[in-house]
Amino acid sequence: MRAKYILSFFLLFTMLAFGQQDRRDQIKALKSSHVASALSLSAVESQKFWPLYLNCEEKVSDLEIKIQQLKSKVSEKGIEGLSQKDALLYLVQIEAAEGEIFNLRKKLDNDLKPVIGPKKILKLKLAEDEFTKLLFKKIKGKKD
Repeated sequence: MRAKYILSFFLLFTMLAFGQQDRRDQIKALKSSHVASALSLSAVESQKFWPLYLNCEEKVSDLEIKIQQLKSKVSEKGIEGLSQKDALLYLVQIEAAEGEIFNLRKKLDNDLKPVIGPKKILKLKLAEDEFTKLLFKKIKGKKD
């Protein structure tokens, strides 16, 4: 579960780092293409899969942005400058958003079971992880 959060935060950070909507759209399109290629969905499966998947991805993305905004506020104020009460408030909000992400992904898995089955759900998870690694590799290559 922790690895999923790390991957989610990385993907969010990557999207924010590019800072342009076209870049985010391009990354989303590349991810969708990578997922589609990995899953080899039939026409019937695709018709049911993509609305569920994209809806979940959009909600997760919104929550990841919310988490990043909360963390930015904490950074701006400085952790040492926060009272215990304020720190607890930020922590509770971040944990709530992370819990929502977990619940959304769990719901997606349950919604997808009758659509594509457990094996393809596992393929999906592996494809998402692989895409994140490829994206990281590409970004790392540009920095060198």
